[in-house]
Amino acid sequence: MLRRTPLHALHRELGARLVPFAGWEMPVQFAGVVKEHLAVRGAAGLFDVSHMGELRVTGPEAIPLLQRLTPNDVSRLRIGQAQYSALTTDSGGFVDDIIVYRRGEGSFLLVTNAANTPADLAWIRERGGPAAQVVEDVSDRYALLALQGPRAVAILGGLTPLNLRRIRYYRFADGPVAGVPATVARMGYTGEDGFELMLPAGKAESVARRLLEAGADAGLIPTGLGARDSLRLEAKMALHGQDIDRDHSVEEADLGWMVKYAKGDFIGRDALLAQREGGVARKLVGFELRGRGIPRHGYPIRVAGEPAGEVTSGGYSPFLKKSIGLAYLPAGATETGQGFEVVIRGRAVPAEVVPTPFYARPRKRKKRKKRKKKRAAAASTA
Repeated sequence: MLRRTPLHALHRELGARLVPFAGWEMPVQFAGVVKEHLAVRGAAGLFDVSHMGELRVTGPEAIPLLQRLTPNDVSRLRIGQAQYSALTTDSGGFVDDIIVYRRGEGSFLLVTNAANTPADLAWIRERGGPAAQVVEDVSDRYALLALQGPRAVAILGGLTPLNLRRIRYYRFADGPVAGVPATVARMGYTGEDGFELMLPAGKAESVARRLLEAGADAGLIPTGLGARDSLRLEAKMALHGQDIDRDHSVEEADLGWMVKYAKGDFIGRDALLAQREGGVARKLVGFELRGRGIPRHGYPIRVAGEPAGEVTSGGYSPFLKKSIGLAYLPAGATETGQGFEVVIRGRAVPAEVVPTPFYARPRKRKKRKKRKKKRAAAASTA
């Protein structure tokens, strides 16, 4: 039996196309993947991500436990901050990639990938020792909505007294949204500005309806997993089970920035440090096709005519209007401009390594600099 989120009835009402995903029945699209993708880039989209799991870690041993289990440094987190991290294997691979919220002095919440929550909990309890036995799966208590896009602040601002502009990236605050207690975190999986709202499961549908109503004139539309996947690919955000897994290390996945070696020992440290110092044999890179076709997950790759892995994620970018993808290439073939081939239905299509992320949203800081330059130029000619 597929599990259903608290928004299942609303999805049906809105005409969603529902598909099995990670043990859940989830909306893959509403109005269409391309329309939803472009709505998020230009206005806003509302995603149901309630299938994600939540594990609560509490007590005086919470920090030592998480320091041992994850490569990032949880001791750096202040209350109200979050960080991207992972549960790592002895070889530095991914049990899962996670978000760590610090809710109090000895209180943390881990957001896990949907299908991985039971395995993550088992891993933590197995590898964490006696302190890990207090870790609790609280996933059924929460629903998780993601409001993503350049108009997210304006839309959400009318439904909460929280000062959203003071919630910086990877920060969160507790407060009512449409009269419902919520945790409002400034983060997302799309490459756009936006928020993830953690809500009591029984109140999620009413909040979602209020958001869609409040954002209708601003271009907000319900958005499914199809657009979520194409958006995260443009932003080069890794997908567990495709781009990252137990067989690929954090350093190989080009996510070594999250590893804080100076904090001390953690599971996988020795293996990752050896890769950091000696180099990796392969690395996850972004590429564009230079010929016709669309790269898909699992398509073979050739470097200098020889088999060299496969596409981990790929597709046509609705915003950039080109075919893009991710793949692990041998160390000598990972530099920008490196050419190789993707085999699409038996046909070798030329591809080229390119800088990532493929898409990066415009920064307000740049706009302010441009305005200052214009004012300075105007003053000099006055």
